[in-house]
Amino acid sequence: MKKMTSLLSCALLLALPEVGAQESNPMLSNGLKLLNTPYVAYTLEGNSEEELVVNCDEVDCTTFVENVLAMALCPTQGEQMSEADFMKNLQNIRYRNGQINGYTSRLHYMTDWINDNVQKGLIEDVTAQYSPSTQTVNLSFMSSHPELYKQLNSSPERVAEMASIEQRLSGQQVHWVPKDMLPAQGLPWIKNGDIIAITTNTPGLDISHLGIAIYIKDQLHLLHASSKQKKVVVEKLALNRQLAGNKTWTGIRVLRMKSIN
Repeated sequence: MKKMTSLLSCALLLALPEVGAQESNPMLSNGLKLLNTPYVAYTLEGNSEEELVVNCDEVDCTTFVENVLAMALCPTQGEQMSEADFMKNLQNIRYRNGQINGYTSRLHYMTDWINDNVQKGLIEDVTAQYSPSTQTVNLSFMSSHPELYKQLNSSPERVAEMASIEQRLSGQQVHWVPKDMLPAQGLPWIKNGDIIAITTNTPGLDISHLGIAIYIKDQLHLLHASSKQKKVVVEKLALNRQLAGNKTWTGIRVLRMKSIN
């Protein structure tokens, strides 16, 4: 059974007028239509059984990017976009192999999310093509802090499953851009609409924030669901300054939606 929240809101947002000329990228155009959407954490955690939650009224940084990618992948854009296509895309993006099979089938860690969606052919890891810098993934946060997750706190079995997933992902070498190597102007290979995944030095975590690349006056900014501003915004600070102001953020990985044509 699927829990479908605010499907009408999703459809109505698609009919909003274009905001600017640089929106020709479907990731950016759909992302900008969600500006000012309230930030709300844990919107996927309300059910005892894992179900597809569709909610365009409230987003966190991850569900914002997932909603935008699901919209951008629809073969028909704008008012004619199919709700069925959107929901199918969202499930495929959010779950391992696109199949809902309990809490641990959701792609909680971005390393897992990236690997799975690259394998599905939905996105490409452009950092791996352009940045020589690598780091080793070391995941343990969720199994080490089950009290922070409703579905883990009550289930030692799920904790064990999550620990197994963490072990499988750990040791992987991934390409990234350290924050001191990212200028205010961005990099030539980072494009409008790219997904920006912010790496972290928090023990046991890989990525701590997500957003969408947007260039403003020749500087790279982040379109994202901001926990501080409590809504979807285009960050006023250039991304390099935003990264510099957070001691736990170490750099970025850059993903790009693959063309549906």
